[in-house]
Parts: sequence; C-alpha cells; structure tokens
Amino acid sequence: MSPGFAVLGLIQFIKTKRLFKVDQDILVLGGFYILVFASYILFEVFAVNYRPLLSGGKVETSYPSSTTLLVLCVISAAAMQFNERTQNPHLKSAVKISIAAFSAFMVIGRLASEFHWFTDIIDSVLFSASFVMVCISIKLEKAFSARARLNRTPLSLLSKKAIVCNPQIS
Repeated sequence: MSPGFAVLGLIQFIKTKRLFKVDQDILVLGGFYILVFASYILFEVFAVNYRPLLSGGKVETSYPSSTTLLVLCVISAAAMQFNERTQNPHLKSAVKISIAAFSAFMVIGRLASEFHWFTDIIDSVLFSASFVMVCISIKLEKAFSARARLNRTPLSLLSKKAIVCNPQIS
C-alpha cells in the first residue's frame, strides 16, 4: 500500500512541478514514513536491548520490535489514507476489520515467537501509537487552520468555539 501512495504523490508532483501542490495528506504521510524510518535506524544503531534468542549464533537488537513497529505504523497510515479516499461505508468497515485483525495477528505472532522480549513488543505498539497520533494531530491542526482562515477567526478561539458549540467534541 505504501508504494501506491508514494506513486500517487510522485504523479501529483510531476503534474504540478511543485512539492506543496501535492495533497497535504500525502506530504504528511511522507513525513510520517521518514519519522518511522529514522526511529528504526536510531534503534538499530543504538541498541537498547538484545533478543532473548540468538539468531545464527549472534546477538541482535530487540528494542523495539522493528517488525511490530513497521507493520503497525504502515498499516495504520494506509488505513487512514484508505478511509479518506474511499466513500463506500461497507468497504471502509471491511478494511478496518481486516487491518485490526492483521495488526493483532502480527503482535500476537511476535509475542508467540518469543523472538523479542514482551516489553520490546509493547513498546513498539506504544511507539507506533505515538507516531500515528502525531500524524493525526498534524492533520487536525491543518483542518483547524483551514477552518480558521475561512472564518477569519484566530485558531485559539476557533478550537474553543468548536468545543463549546459542538457537543460531540466535548
């Protein structure tokens, strides 16, 4: 799925010849993938913990579980993109259920394999959730900013009005 969104962004960039003419959500997704990849490299270079089982007779880093981190981040980002670009509610529900099942399968599979310490997998889940929340926060901030520009209302007042006026938010 990720290469598909990268190709979509590349096509938009080639057509417009300007980076900021590419859909904002694709740019946020690209930044998200850079963040995930950078954290992966960081934890490969600076080992925090090692696997409980030797791999080929040598010690390998275990913290955080890179498979869990990458799968949860990529699948969550793909789900958000799919949700924004699809109108069919039945298809959206089916994809959400499939993604939740696949994510659970991957986390449970990593736990069952005993290739990582339990805490390394849990921390991968927490890192993934944090990265996804950063991505969602950026998207919400952009939505609030766009709404504020339309209303010519300062962003701080807009978010207070949204909380007061919209009972679903509070």
